[in-house]
Amino acid sequence: MGQEGLTQKEQEIEELGQMTLEDESGQHKIHLLSIIGEVEGHENASGNSKTTKYDHVLPKLAEIEDDQSIDGLLVLLNTSGGDVDAGLAIAEMIASLSMPSVSLVLGGSHSIGVPLAVASDYSFIVPTGTMMIHPVRMSGMVIGTAQTYEYFNMIQDRILSFVEKHSKIAYGQLKRLMHNTEMLTKDLGTVLVGEQAVKEGLIDEVGGIREALKKLHKMIEAKQQAMG
Repeated sequence: MGQEGLTQKEQEIEELGQMTLEDESGQHKIHLLSIIGEVEGHENASGNSKTTKYDHVLPKLAEIEDDQSIDGLLVLLNTSGGDVDAGLAIAEMIASLSMPSVSLVLGGSHSIGVPLAVASDYSFIVPTGTMMIHPVRMSGMVIGTAQTYEYFNMIQDRILSFVEKHSKIAYGQLKRLMHNTEMLTKDLGTVLVGEQAVKEGLIDEVGGIREALKKLHKMIEAKQQAMG
């Protein structure tokens, strides 16, 4: 079917992985944002890759913040990571929204997907969901100069500080997981599965779409009651 035959909602799902949900009572309007595949930055990923384009996501987040009819945001994540600056920009945008937000980690939320998962007000992960924490790197290349090393340390500190601020894990513990040498035989880092991510304090709760939507509706109701 050509684009001309699609409704606006269908186009948003096909192009951006986004749509707006309304509950049966019509009381709550929730925007659904999916962060799938690679988080794409200033350079385009290969044509065969599933990507989330930050230059599409940021304007949309600004639009829903300005839309008084939208009550909450649900973020679905299944990402391998991607561009650090682009991922942090999206995470900062989600964290600064005035409406309640809930995230749900499905297949995985790796690398820069970690700050994206914790950017919302409350986070869930499915029992089989995974989160990979590893040091910042550049396409697998060895860091060759002191200046490059200092720059990567600065980026790493931004990620660690953001995650610590928006979750229950301590900076030092997250850094230890990031530089773990025992789990990944050919790399540094740690993979946390489902309940492990909750026990470490990264994610708030194990659950699926039912739990995530239920929590978001409760958060919206609490905000509306507080506002009178």
